[in-house]
Amino acid sequence: MNKIRVLLVDDHEIVRLGLASLLQDLSCVSAVGEAGSAEEAIQAVPKFKPDVVVMDIRLPGESGIEACRQIKAEHPNVHVLMLTSYAEDSLVFKALEAGASGYVLKQVGNQQLINALEAACRGESVLDPQITQKLIDRVRQYERTQHHGAFENLTKRELEVLALVAEGKSNAQISETFYLSEKTVGHHVSAILGKLGVSNRIEAAKFANEHHIQDLLRPD
Repeated sequence: MNKIRVLLVDDHEIVRLGLASLLQDLSCVSAVGEAGSAEEAIQAVPKFKPDVVVMDIRLPGESGIEACRQIKAEHPNVHVLMLTSYAEDSLVFKALEAGASGYVLKQVGNQQLINALEAACRGESVLDPQITQKLIDRVRQYERTQHHGAFENLTKRELEVLALVAEGKSNAQISETFYLSEKTVGHHVSAILGKLGVSNRIEAAKFANEHHIQDLLRPD
């Protein structure tokens, strides 16, 4: 099996030396070159022909993300693995949008880094566990926002009434809960159906449950 050819890109020489030292005794990986800036990295790729570029985000001149974008545009078969100290959501998304195969934090263990290199070389996506959890949390927050936006035209009382409709409560039961007349509850239900664009209580209940109305009403 051919060794994975790796180009190391970091503006700190001591970091590059450390990574090179880690890789030099491995049978599956070979550090074929180094670069200290985005410009040097872009120029080094055609020179050293790496399989994987291990690149920091913070670099002199252009960022590692911009270097990644240019490298992927000119050498689409070269994989770029971001190895950085920064775990900001915005940087992660920008790096992935630029074509990075993975995003790993520098505190990663030696074996985890080797596994990440091998995975990147196979064309697999690699994310540090901390980053993965942050992305999951962000996706969940986005989903909650999308769901809750489905009720944006309803008043607070209409939301409360709809939540009980979703539980299968009748107008009489809802009226007892809120000390309202059944006629008033009926007006609320009619308004809800119109605002949601559904034709009956069953459809309204289905809509409410699909968009997790109970999560919206649950106290923080």
